[in-house]
Amino acid sequence: MKRAVLMGLSALAVAVGMLASGFIAGRPQAAPAGGVEPPAMALAAADTAVGRQEVEGIVRDYLLNNPEILIEMQQVLEERQKEEQRVANLEIIRGARDEIFNAAYDGIVGNPQGKTTIVEFFDYNCGFCKRAQEDMLALTAADPDLRFVLKEFPILGPDSQKAHVVSMAFRALKPEKYGEFHNQLLGGTGRASEASALKIALALGADEAKLREEMKNPAISEAFSSTYDLANKLSITGTPSYVVGNEVVFGALGREVLSEKIAMAKSCTDATC
Repeated sequence: MKRAVLMGLSALAVAVGMLASGFIAGRPQAAPAGGVEPPAMALAAADTAVGRQEVEGIVRDYLLNNPEILIEMQQVLEERQKEEQRVANLEIIRGARDEIFNAAYDGIVGNPQGKTTIVEFFDYNCGFCKRAQEDMLALTAADPDLRFVLKEFPILGPDSQKAHVVSMAFRALKPEKYGEFHNQLLGGTGRASEASALKIALALGADEAKLREEMKNPAISEAFSSTYDLANKLSITGTPSYVVGNEVVFGALGREVLSEKIAMAKSCTDATC
């Protein structure tokens, strides 16, 4: 709320200046002759100063009597920014569909051949992602045609980075068990780390020597870089965030909201709609 008020006040200051300038611009001004300011010009300048004060006073009194206008201004600004971001994201999604929905380095749960895809940007140490895990499990269980793509997006410190490296290496070696690994690590208690990720990977049958060798694969850091770049283009700064159809959904908004977005994506028959 404080941020909204400050932004509103900044916009208001600009508005006041424009109003005052417009008011003054419309008033007659005496033209200087011979480069010498006549007495009439000095009077006009004084009159101009009075006009600015009058306008600013009117605006100030109006806002003091109607402070709710600041909130209305902020709401209009936020809605306009959301729409601009939606349009920008639409163009990005249309131009990078394969990178978003079909990147070879992403994990997949649900039906790998499903006709409807939802993409999640997640971090293993994200509390909201842990809570949203139930949504993913429920949605894939209820819809056998749902393909859930998991974009590993470690943004919560070194522990996250190392845990995701193990995850990427494990998926490369045992893709058929990636979903089980993912659910155990994300659903576990405590902070995800290299040690906790390795423990789960080895329990699921990974060969430790091969796993540690795969963890050195430069393709892993390249995949992270691609995901960071894509997230930046889509203005994704937190987890979980989703791409459903041609829309970016920010935050853990719950199963019902995601179900609605999935239904909208299914109803869209044109790939660019």
